[in-house]
Amino acid sequence: MTSQLVHDIRQALADNANPEKAEGMRAYMKSEMPFRGVQKPARRKVVTAVLRTDPLGNKTIWRDTVLDLWRKAEYREERYVALDIAGAPMYLDFRTLDVLPMLEEVVVTGAWWDYVDEVATHRLRELLERYPTDMARQMRSWRLDDNMWKRRSSIICQINRKDETDLDLLFDCIDPNLSHPDFFIRKAIGWALRSLAWTDLPTVEDYVDRNRDRISRLSAREALKNADKIRASA
Repeated sequence: MTSQLVHDIRQALADNANPEKAEGMRAYMKSEMPFRGVQKPARRKVVTAVLRTDPLGNKTIWRDTVLDLWRKAEYREERYVALDIAGAPMYLDFRTLDVLPMLEEVVVTGAWWDYVDEVATHRLRELLERYPTDMARQMRSWRLDDNMWKRRSSIICQINRKDETDLDLLFDCIDPNLSHPDFFIRKAIGWALRSLAWTDLPTVEDYVDRNRDRISRLSAREALKNADKIRASA
């Protein structure tokens, strides 16, 4: 069943391919893997149609389908569909703490912002909200990992949590990365702080000010990007 469903998804993506768009999408993402040229609205229709015909009846089939699409992908949209299925509302009950290794595999092998940010800001955040103690421990481990994308994930996994943000966890994940030289880490720090600023600007301004000697200009600029707008709307 899984193999047939995966085959149907790949065929549907091929049927909806747009070669003219494909090269532009590939260039934008700087992707070694080619694109079919299937943009998000059409891709979502493919997923909806296939799952309506062949719903994934249990957690094992769901996980196998996600990993089959991910590991054997020949086109980038196949991996996007894997993430769509991983995050589909109908499979909420399948997304328990034991799926973290699957998400970790996606982060490590995906190793680019389009994959990683989708997992971190949606799937990891969801697990953090459902299993706060276990996930906080995992994210504190990831913040020091040799893999840069796991570090980025730990920093941005609370994007848009607003008043529910675990500040201790957020700053524990940011602090050891403040001087990290990588652009994607510095950008992540700025993004995480900018998100928090909408609900707690004083805390963000104080944090940036206290860490002026360590925080990069990029991170600080991104963190306070909306400060004037936030104050004006208060």
